[in-house]
Amino acid sequence: MLIVNAVLETPDTVDFSFWPVADLPPYQFIALSSSMSPLEVGSALAMLADYNSRTSDDDLPLMDTSEAIRRLLETDKVIAPGGLRVHDTRTNVTVQPGCCCGLEDWREWLNVADGETLWLGHDPSPRLEHADDVMQLWPDSVDAQETPSGQPIEIVVGDLPGILHTVQEGLQGFLCLTKQWATRHVPTLAEDLAARLDEDLAISAPLPGTSDQHAP
Repeated sequence: MLIVNAVLETPDTVDFSFWPVADLPPYQFIALSSSMSPLEVGSALAMLADYNSRTSDDDLPLMDTSEAIRRLLETDKVIAPGGLRVHDTRTNVTVQPGCCCGLEDWREWLNVADGETLWLGHDPSPRLEHADDVMQLWPDSVDAQETPSGQPIEIVVGDLPGILHTVQEGLQGFLCLTKQWATRHVPTLAEDLAARLDEDLAISAPLPGTSDQHAP
């Protein structure tokens, strides 16, 4: 059985004080879903606010919750360090997104069904290979010329649309919780925050073969 989650890198919150966050180890991954606690949602938003403030033209330090969220809304495009995490319960192999991989590009997995490959980050450097109607996903490979080591996860290409629908459901659950969180912490920005994340993370737009998808 394959378990595929949309994941976001966890932040270093040692000096973070704008809103409550979960006690999570930094630079790991947290799955985005409807089952997240309010503190976990706070951690996810802390990561997004901090990461995107580094790319802002405004280099002034953040002062409060509203300013942190407003700065996030002002960025050209929200970047979410993370991606899709794939776990095979049969072999206990897990493939994590590599560094510089972005969750905002998760829909690029749709192109795999057409024979394309994906860049999935580095350190580790996951690698995707096609083998007829199955794709092999290797946890790490130094470069394209090197034979990957370890055991790959095999994904039937025809199963990919269903897998991505499940990923989308998780993201929609996170978006719903984010709107609830924002209504409590930054009520005047709640609608804008939900709409911006929905657009930039490509959450609610229908996937092929799916109809009647609605934003939370």
